[in-house]
Amino acid sequence: MITFNSVSKGYTNRMVALHSVSFQVDKGEFVFLVGPSGAGKSTILKLITGEERPTTGSVTVSGHLLNRIKPRQIPYLRRNLGVVFQDFRLLSQKTVYENVAFALQVVEAPPALIRARVPYLLDIVGLNRKGKAFPHQLSGGEQQRVGLARALANDPVLLLCDEPTGNLDPETAWEIMNLLADINNSGTTIMMATHAKSLVDRMKRRVIAIEAGRITRDDQRGGYS
Repeated sequence: MITFNSVSKGYTNRMVALHSVSFQVDKGEFVFLVGPSGAGKSTILKLITGEERPTTGSVTVSGHLLNRIKPRQIPYLRRNLGVVFQDFRLLSQKTVYENVAFALQVVEAPPALIRARVPYLLDIVGLNRKGKAFPHQLSGGEQQRVGLARALANDPVLLLCDEPTGNLDPETAWEIMNLLADINNSGTTIMMATHAKSLVDRMKRRVIAIEAGRITRDDQRGGYS
């Protein structure tokens, strides 16, 4: 599913974000990416989505060698990926239904498919009665559920989560984690960057720890520290 082979990433200001990082994520895994701010977690996620290219080494995602992928091919790669953000990134002038539908509209899904899939996705995240609400009328947890439904719109094989519980209270954060666990159990591969020690310790999934751009630990059923 994901292979990093001796990946380093540097920038023009001579900052090196990653130093010879290697790991593999298999289909169906749930992997936490942990470490302090600035350790390189977000850089890894950006390399997976094709937003960044490695300086050296290779990144392969779902059979695509991203070192050589052409810019016009990246949107097709991303149709197989879902991304959930810490700050939700919902469209404030669109309803819950319209926010989820938009992810299908941009890939030119047929209207009949949109009408069938959006209610299905809202039901999965427990928002089947909130379709007509606007983001400002929702709690933080509800907004994140909308973000999750949107990320699942195109039935991705891989879900990337960048601090998805960072703006949520502990109880709501755990509700989101239960949703992610259910999604993973259905076969979707998940990689989640997080600082949420209690959630990582409780979930007991694979943990890749990174510090100063280097992997310091890779544990099956691990904890945060």
